[in-house]
Amino acid sequence: MDNNEMKFCQSCGMPLTDDLRGTNADGSKSDDYCVYCYKDGAFTGNFTMEEMVEFCSMYVEEYNKNTGENLTCCEYKEVLRRFYPTLKRWKLPQNEIPHADHPMKASFIDEVNALGIDGLHIDNLYVLQGSYINQPYCINGNTVKLLDDNATYWCNQVRKSDDRCFGVACNESYILVSEYGINGSDPVIILLKHR
Repeated sequence: MDNNEMKFCQSCGMPLTDDLRGTNADGSKSDDYCVYCYKDGAFTGNFTMEEMVEFCSMYVEEYNKNTGENLTCCEYKEVLRRFYPTLKRWKLPQNEIPHADHPMKASFIDEVNALGIDGLHIDNLYVLQGSYINQPYCINGNTVKLLDDNATYWCNQVRKSDDRCFGVACNESYILVSEYGINGSDPVIILLKHR
């Protein structure tokens, strides 16, 4: 294969650049999967192909920006439904897809739920890049971002009853719980805990 040929994650279909390659159990870079789908030798989520379509369709604006297209979310889902069956993970029969969970995910979920924050309970976490979730907080009159835009975090968002959301971001060192409004407006830190 031509070394200049574009590679794609064989799970979610995103371009597989060197900085976004997932990691195998021995710490080496994966040739097939991105860091969002595959970390430390395990898939980060138990997705069916249709669930992966639903999840990735949230990033239609990013797709449009990178391709110059102007697809709606529904149109993008159809693109993904045609593309995904060509990828390694989804070529397998449904009952043979390796639904492995990353070993840290269950630990993070338990730790977040044990915090006892009223209205916050999670059943799942997703790997996202810091730049997607790095909110600017106002602390002592200064605007501060707490996450690394280039790092990956285990994340989830939980809608509250008052139309605000909890945001959860975890890594090996910290758990951050924040609260914010529509499109991340008015973010407030609820808890930053060293693990």
